[in-house]
Amino acid sequence: MQNSRSKPCSCPSLKLREVASMYFTMVAAFLVILVVALQGSAPRQSDFPYKVPLDPQGLLELSWNVSYPEQAVHFQLLIRELQFGLLFGMSDRGEFENADLAVLWSDGHNSYFGDAWSDAKGQLHMDSQQDYQLLGARRAPEGLYLLFRRAFSTCDPKDYLIEDGTVHLIYGILEKPVRSLQAINISALHGGLQRVQLLKPNISIPELPGDTKTMEITAPDVVIPSQETTYWCYMAELPAGFPKHHIIMYEPVVTAGNEALVHHMEVFQCAAEFDSFPHYNGPCDAKMKPDRLNYCRHVLAAWAMGAQAFYYPEEAGLAFGGPGSSRYLRLEIHYHNPLVFKGRRDSSGIRLYYTATLRPYDAGIMELGLVYTPVMAVPPGEDSFILTGYCTDKCTQLALPAAGIRIFASQLHTHLAGRKVVTVLSRDGRERQVVNADGHYSPHFQEIRMLKEVVAVFPGDELITTCTYNTEDRSRATVGGFGILEEMCVNYVHYYPQTQLELCKSAVDPGYLHRYFNLVNRFNDEEICMCPQISVPQQFYSIPWNTFNRDVLKSLYGFAPISVHCNKSSAVRFPGEWEKQPLPSITERLPEPVPRCPPAPGPQPAAPVPLNLGQLRR
Repeated sequence: MQNSRSKPCSCPSLKLREVASMYFTMVAAFLVILVVALQGSAPRQSDFPYKVPLDPQGLLELSWNVSYPEQAVHFQLLIRELQFGLLFGMSDRGEFENADLAVLWSDGHNSYFGDAWSDAKGQLHMDSQQDYQLLGARRAPEGLYLLFRRAFSTCDPKDYLIEDGTVHLIYGILEKPVRSLQAINISALHGGLQRVQLLKPNISIPELPGDTKTMEITAPDVVIPSQETTYWCYMAELPAGFPKHHIIMYEPVVTAGNEALVHHMEVFQCAAEFDSFPHYNGPCDAKMKPDRLNYCRHVLAAWAMGAQAFYYPEEAGLAFGGPGSSRYLRLEIHYHNPLVFKGRRDSSGIRLYYTATLRPYDAGIMELGLVYTPVMAVPPGEDSFILTGYCTDKCTQLALPAAGIRIFASQLHTHLAGRKVVTVLSRDGRERQVVNADGHYSPHFQEIRMLKEVVAVFPGDELITTCTYNTEDRSRATVGGFGILEEMCVNYVHYYPQTQLELCKSAVDPGYLHRYFNLVNRFNDEEICMCPQISVPQQFYSIPWNTFNRDVLKSLYGFAPISVHCNKSSAVRFPGEWEKQPLPSITERLPEPVPRCPPAPGPQPAAPVPLNLGQLRR
């Protein structure tokens, strides 16, 4: 920021106090006029197409729109019961420390709005660069609407960079008046976090055909358990003889009043190898849940809070029904009930839009990343440990059609230690395009996301998926596997036309891992049993995780040959030699994206904007 005193000025001099007084008078007058002019008029819903409740009670409701030409997000925050203000902002993982904040506060008589940040101890500071730009405040019967704008990138080191992927939003309600911003005690606030994808893709919505029908897969008026987290499973069944159709769109159906409790939902199709599945309606982790429901894993639809309807491209649809397709579907709903409400009834689910007029292509779903195997492991106490899975050129050369495939959507997946996930398309040893990336990934917020651009993949291309893990809270190694405390690294890509290739993943060669265990055993005093009967997880658990053992494991994963799983839907590999394959050689990386800085405004005082909101509630 330029120093206003760095150059001599021939203009008449004004005292700093007079300049500040003039500035605040003009801003205050403008906002008073704006508030009065808009008083009582609720904003149009179409102006803010995306909406999510911030708190479990639904007292704070955030709506927003995205302007890619302006590289900015416009926010509308509805405060149904305004007390003495609130904090709203973003941070890396939803912490209130090191957060980027917009703050509305009152001393009981006067109200103020400002751009602030919190330090590592949670102390608030007014930002020297005011990048949360207040656009207006509107009183309406349902509450106070606060409208403000924020650029994706501000090039302010105290600000959060808004990127594609998950954003952790935080909020805090001020229940008492405060004399200044610095007097706000973050630890005493009633607050929480909400995860959203702020930067929704700006894609055109295809027109639905005239013969479109709908089917609702919904929970049958269940009573939401009075506990913080519940995964509820319900089995549904297609009509007998249901012919092949294409799903071309789906959207959430959320019971009114439960918008803050229904966290995410998925519809799975069951394996066609079973003639029947038991009816079930209950918690997914209950002992009485039939084991056969574990064979209902083929995703038909997935929705998470803040997501809108999902549309397939005009030339493709997801096939369901007909020969070789199971009639049985499993609905899974994640209820997030931190206030432990009792007796809430729910009939939420997903509405499928489908057509009998089949589109030119069946859409398919392909798994990329790492094989579910314990040979891929993360040591304990790691801040950011990286594992990478490869869909190799040899597999795509063999399995993809000459015209290639088109990826139009993606669902990233890890378990609890996952922090970042990215899939990159490589061709001839050069990284060409990011398929999907989430630098603030959360395992608690997984949705199928439509891509901003369709990604074309041709025979001979490579798809490389990299996951970053944090195990600072763990005391032993985390191995790959299906358990929630084990790990995965997966990208379910949605594409067309459907091929026989359903899984294209890798893992380190087991023989090289055995050499690692031998090396560790040789260079450490502790005896690590290499007996054949000792499992790979047990061998990892017995390793003393000093710097040497960590570094050698990282090095092993970076150079050792891999076992490639180039699998058909029958779980059988395509013909070929897939063991001890060399790692793909990448000679040219994609450049790191450089944030676009908005035009530098003139000197702005690091001071709050006064607001005329009247006497606030005591």
